[in-house]
Amino acid sequence: MRKLVALIFLLVPMMVNAQRVPNEIENLDYLITYGAQAPLSLGDDDHVQILFFSIPRSYKNPIYIRVYDPETGGTHDELHGVANTQTRFSIYGGKEAFSNKDAQKVNPSGRFDSGNLLASKVFGSDSKTDANWYAFGPFNPLQGEESNDMDGYVFKVIIEGLQGDDGNQYRCFLSELANSNRAIEGANAFAYEYTFKLPKAKGISHIYPFIDKSVVSITQNNFDFDSDGNLMIYSVAKNRHLGLVSGDDVWAKSKHQMADAEKKTTLDIKIQKTKEGENAMSLFITNQYDEAIPFFAIPIGGPPKYKYDLKLTIKPTVKK
Repeated sequence: MRKLVALIFLLVPMMVNAQRVPNEIENLDYLITYGAQAPLSLGDDDHVQILFFSIPRSYKNPIYIRVYDPETGGTHDELHGVANTQTRFSIYGGKEAFSNKDAQKVNPSGRFDSGNLLASKVFGSDSKTDANWYAFGPFNPLQGEESNDMDGYVFKVIIEGLQGDDGNQYRCFLSELANSNRAIEGANAFAYEYTFKLPKAKGISHIYPFIDKSVVSITQNNFDFDSDGNLMIYSVAKNRHLGLVSGDDVWAKSKHQMADAEKKTTLDIKIQKTKEGENAMSLFITNQYDEAIPFFAIPIGGPPKYKYDLKLTIKPTVKK
């Protein structure tokens, strides 16, 4: 990530729900984290989810990280028998919360929990937070890690599936208020890997990675899509480039070269679901050095629009 990324997204008009994860524009129902005893075939490759929230330097007021339905055994959760799962939500800031390379990897290893622990709570089955919001905070923006790349302060949220085998479905929101969702102008949310629940109905969901000037190629990696449709890449230079899709409990990946026109722009990874029913999966994207590429809740610069190269040949008029 370069500071150019930050300068670009500060110019992007933010929607009302810019800091909701997953975002409406992504068309993903929920993020999902399964308990540690859940089989990987359910779609969660490591039972850990890591999210980042970036706050611009200009914002000086307290912030809250709100979680919708953090409990594990209620209305929106995926139960396998009696509810038996616990999930831990932890908020980190300070030095290396974001910049530590382990925090930016797709597998939770090493110092992925780097930084200063600001708050943590374990949720089980709880009627009080079932289909309700829970707020972490308030936090001073200065408690995040200062980042020149992001031209602001970054907070990290780690969600860990502890005991149990149920799937905890939830959403997160970065807010100015504790009791309601009010987006922070100029802020954004991003991740290096998602484990998410697709909508039950047929349709198209989106992942929006930003391609900086150093990226020569990308490799998209998806897990446990259950051969449920298609994965397509759209950009200013690509129109419906197909990527390989995974079956049940397996990974699939495909490599795609980046054109010069695609650098410093956003890609649209479209996941087309062609069957009705429940489906959870995991996905991440790497560059030519096998480094994870961040994708943003709100696409930097907006969703890409393919630029058609129309070449017209004008035949001269023949005078008789």
